[in-house]
Amino acid sequence: MDIFLKTIGSINDETRLKILHFIDVNGEVCVCDIENSFEMIQSRISRHLKILKDGGFLKVDRRGRWAYYSIRTPLDQFRQSILKEISCLDINIPLLNKGCKVE
Repeated sequence: MDIFLKTIGSINDETRLKILHFIDVNGEVCVCDIENSFEMIQSRISRHLKILKDGGFLKVDRRGRWAYYSIRTPLDQFRQSILKEISCLDINIPLLNKGCKVE
């Protein structure tokens, strides 16, 4: 029951739905790409990403100082059906705006 409630709670926010759909459409993205694309501060983006990760939708790959997020695989049928339903919604997501600076 806790897993179900955590999953449902993670998508109970318009911004998180948009971020989840954005990652689903664009594939693996750096947190700075999400920050630039959504024009939001990093701490707020990170909070939404943590909730989506805890809800079982995302995986994170840390490379140096950057964190890259993608849809977790394999994804169970329940979460797959949620992603499919989200893709059918009329959600406006921003275009991918790369934000990482190569050092």
